[in-house]
Amino acid sequence: MALSQDDVRHVATLARLALDDAETARFGRQLSRILDYIQTLNELDTSQIEPTAHVVPMANVWRDDEVEPSPGREAVLGNAPDRTDEFFRVPKIIAEGG
Repeated sequence: MALSQDDVRHVATLARLALDDAETARFGRQLSRILDYIQTLNELDTSQIEPTAHVVPMANVWRDDEVEPSPGREAVLGNAPDRTDEFFRVPKIIAEGG
């Protein structure tokens, strides 16, 4: 399945990636190969295969909740790369207008 350049640019926009023409062409080829492989997998007969969430058996490992003292504000904020008074300073992630 060959993706058009417009399809690749649309996916890049959704992923908030800025691609130049060379990257758009390269990623278009890569995404097309991925979609072709998925189509190949879709052609397999899996009607006799039981649905699974994991390929290996898994079990939850639970531990008892135990109350422990917290390390304290200064100890925690001491590891922060950027802080303002008693708060962590983080980059803004919400775009303006939408």
